[in-house]
Amino acid sequence: MASDRRTLLADAALDVLADEGMRGLTHRAVDRSAAMPPGTTSAYFRTRASLLTALVTRLVQLDQAELHEMAEALPPLRTVEELVDGMVMLTRARLTGQGRRRSLARHACAIESVRDPELREILVPRENAGREAVRLFLTAHGVTDAENRTHTLLTCIDGLVFDRLVNGGDVQREALEGLAAAALR
Repeated sequence: MASDRRTLLADAALDVLADEGMRGLTHRAVDRSAAMPPGTTSAYFRTRASLLTALVTRLVQLDQAELHEMAEALPPLRTVEELVDGMVMLTRARLTGQGRRRSLARHACAIESVRDPELREILVPRENAGREAVRLFLTAHGVTDAENRTHTLLTCIDGLVFDRLVNGGDVQREALEGLAAAALR
């Protein structure tokens, strides 16, 4: 039960962060969001640092699950068009629904991690099926530094998502085609 309650509170903290930003993330706000009695969040996560650690850990778990599901939904990447289709799927997932809320929380946590090495370590990009699919695609297309190019490509996608979170709209397919072409050069 405690594990389930910790997950519920971490999910509620994600919601508070997405809705109210880092300043709005308080133990009381998480209690309200989780529909728990006052003091519940504080009982499970005594400090703000422990609450942030739980939130970021949960965020990474959810992101990893999403990336794994996306990789499973796509066929093995053979063509540039298939790679771009996957990139379109990723950006749409990160800009809509719960993916948008997680993106808002992720960027707030990334800024916070500049001053918190523990959060930064949790947020380090993880190996996942999506990242591996991109690396294999680039390797199969003759890219000699596929590891670095994969990192750069995915970082650029994150930048485009951030721009659209701030300025609104969708990431245009043409922008993603340009990134794919640059990765293959």
